[in-house]
Order: sequence, then structure tokens, then C-alpha cells
Amino acid sequence: MRPQLRKSKIICTIGPRTASFEAIRRLAEGGMNVARLNMSHGSREWHREVINNIKRYNKKFAGSLAILLDTRGAEIRSGDLKQDLVLKTGDLITLTTRRQAELEPNCVEVSHDGFLAEVAPDDIILVDGGMLRFKVLAVGRSDIRCQSLDDGVLGSRRHLNVRGKSAELPAITEQDWRDIEFGIEQRIDFIALSFVRGAEPIIELQHHLEARGVAVEVLAKIESAASIPELDRIIAVADGVMIARGDLGAELPYEDVPLLQDEIVAKCRRAGKPVIVATHMLESMIVNPTPTRAEVTDITHAVQQGADAIMLSGETATGRYPDKALEVMATVARRIERDLAEEAIRTAICSCRIIARSSPAQPGLDPRTARLRSKNEISRSAAILGNNLQAAGTLVITRRGLMAALLAQCRPVSPIFAFTNTTHVRRRLGIYWGVHAMVVKLSSDPEVSIQRAIAQLRRRELVVEGDLIIVLSDILAGGDFVETVQVRVIR
Repeated sequence: MRPQLRKSKIICTIGPRTASFEAIRRLAEGGMNVARLNMSHGSREWHREVINNIKRYNKKFAGSLAILLDTRGAEIRSGDLKQDLVLKTGDLITLTTRRQAELEPNCVEVSHDGFLAEVAPDDIILVDGGMLRFKVLAVGRSDIRCQSLDDGVLGSRRHLNVRGKSAELPAITEQDWRDIEFGIEQRIDFIALSFVRGAEPIIELQHHLEARGVAVEVLAKIESAASIPELDRIIAVADGVMIARGDLGAELPYEDVPLLQDEIVAKCRRAGKPVIVATHMLESMIVNPTPTRAEVTDITHAVQQGADAIMLSGETATGRYPDKALEVMATVARRIERDLAEEAIRTAICSCRIIARSSPAQPGLDPRTARLRSKNEISRSAAILGNNLQAAGTLVITRRGLMAALLAQCRPVSPIFAFTNTTHVRRRLGIYWGVHAMVVKLSSDPEVSIQRAIAQLRRRELVVEGDLIIVLSDILAGGDFVETVQVRVIR
């Protein structure tokens, strides 16, 4: 019996628990598709060693782990403390922009001088997304007088948000630019741009990457209240979107976050952009070996929505059970995907549930736009044909990954086997739903490339004799290359 290939991709954050070569190997074998490097933590030297371990794994085991660099972004943090502050409900605390070696008791520096202009009396300041809450009593020239609403502990360099507000901070900081240059030098695959509030910083970064001549995709992290009115423009220009629910839930009412997740996933699906659901998916497994049933339901919901990828953060970075957390996420995703596939077959769905439909061809369209629309419709036709015939999979020959990405938008029932001639494209396809990418030597004769790809599928036992597959490729016709959708039986 052939294995069930998981369609939802999994991103794992690499941290102290998982930085070693052996730990990365275990995560890769457990189903990690993309390794996330959080630049908010660790030195560049530490991240360089992690990247070397990932590259070493890919080379030794012919792997395709992609690397996602997550920028720190402009954020507000508490200052360094000699010892943690233990607070009780009702305790008074002062947040200050004064830079002094010694401050009075229960007085803590904040990293952003403009923070005073962002808050007003009765505002609620959240520490690490709500682990502690401070009510603002008064705002002075350099101090914010607050009252703790909870019992808890305030440590050094804790993240601060104001409920319902987004601070006016630089879109891309100098630190971010240095980290981005580091990522370019290390040949990473994705950059997740933190605290995006509009389309402009995404475009700026894309132009910078283009000028540097590197093919790195830019993912917009939706994690601030200010990004919500700009969603359509952000999605339009970004190469993909990450829904960072932790900070999003700190700046907006937490009951709004599930509705926003629904909206963002649906908009990304319609726009044909990969979308990642992130943060707190298996938070309890940082300290516990089993998930809560609510967490299992959360993963289920993301898979049912058709998110391209789901992400683990602290669970794999610092948690006690990184391998178990990954196993849980992969197991739940496979189970739900099996149910969705069975339902599709049972109800004889013969079209794609959600797809970015191109408008009809119009006279006067520039050749590039017309060709993209043509590719979109060809991909959709391949997905419908595969669903109707219950094909074992769709084989896609793709040099840049575009046809595989377009087919992934359609969410076909069977797997997408993408064959490319570059390892970089193979890695980059690791974030797209349902795409299982492999490297093959492409020939000037498309039929030779197809036969090489089929031979590789047979060696991997992904198809067997008698299977029906869809082939999405170009063929030679009258001296020109023509894109085709073919139905073939494995012989």
C-alpha cells in the first residue's frame, strides 16, 4: 500500500532544542518542509551554524529543506533587569524611556522612545501577548505609570503591545537590513517580513532582492492591527502571507482572530498566494508530551481551510518535545486530509473548490499577462481532469516552479509531483500545498523529461503499473513548445 503523502506543509522554528545536525535530521524525517530562523533570537554566528547543518542534511540525504528567515521587525520591548519582577494584581509599575544605570524599584525601561506618544490613560499594555496586563494610569514626559491587572513575573526584554493599537515604528529596521543581507549571503529561500502594515515595505524589499539578483520570496507577516485595512494590497504584492496570531491577538480582540484567519486564508486562496497559519498551534506541547484537544481542533481548522502550511514556533525551538509536536501536527494533518479527499470522491467533486480564476482573455492584453492567464486555465483544467478521473497524481515539468504553484492553487485531490532541474526551485516549492518536488535532468525533448520523471516516480513507489496520472508539460509541435494536459497510464 502506497504511503499517504501529506499535502499541508509544516514549518518548524529552529532553536536551542533543534539546532544540531541530528535534531534537524529527525525533524526532516518527521515531516518538516521548511526550517524557520527567528532573527529575534540568537547571533548570526549561531544562525550560520544552523544553516550549515540544514545544507549538510540536504546534501547528505538529497533533501529539500527550505530556509525561511523571519526578521525581527520594529518592536517594543522591556529593558534588561537584574532580576525578574514578581508582580501581584494591583501592584504599581513604571515604564520609562529614561536611560539610567539605576532606576527606582518597579521601574523598567522600554526600548522605544516614542512609546509614550502611543499610549493614553486607561489603555491596556500586554506583555508577551497577554501573559501580563498593565492598565495605564498616567503618562508623563518620560514615564508611564501603570497598575498590574494580573499576578505574574516580568522578565527582561519582554515584548510589549497596546491593546487595539499599532505603534508607529519603521517598517524595516537597520537591524532587519543587516539580517536580510546575511540571509542573501547564506542563500536562504524565504524572508518573512515582520509587522507589515502596508504594501510599500514589501515592494521595497522585493526591489532590493531583484537588484541583488537573488530569487528569494517575500512573505508578509500579518500581526498588527494596522495591517488589516491594508490586507488586499498586502496580499496583492507579497509572494505569500503568514498569519502570526500571537501579536495579532494582542493588538486586536482575541475573539476576532479566528474570523480574521478565515478571511485572510480565503483571500490568499483567491489570489493564489501561499498562506501560513502560525503561532500557538501546539503551545501546550512546549511542556507537555500530548496536545490539548482544542489544539488538535485548531490544526484541523487550518487544514480544512486549505492553508498551504502550518507552523510550530516554541514547540520546536525551545520545547521539551519537538519531535512529538511535529508528529502530532503531521498526524492530524494527514487524518483530516484523508477525510477531505474521501469527501471529494464521495460527492464526485469535478472542479476546484476555491481557485484564483483568471478573467477571460481580452484583446490588447500584454503577452506576459495573457500567457499567465493561459497557464492558470491549463492548471485548472489539469486539476479538474485529475479529480474526475481519480488520478494517482499529476506530474508537472516546471523550470521556475510556476506551473506547480498554479496547480497547487486548485487543491486537487491527488498529489502534485513537480519535477524541476534546480535544487533552489525544489526547495522553494516546499511551502506550496500538495506539491512534492523532485529534481530531474531536463531534456530539450519534453518527452524524454517526462519519461525520466515517471521512472523516478516508479523507483520511489509513488506510482505503480496501471496507475492513471495527469501530465502537465509542454511538447514539441511543429518546432514550437506547446503546453499540454495529458492523461497517461503507467506501463
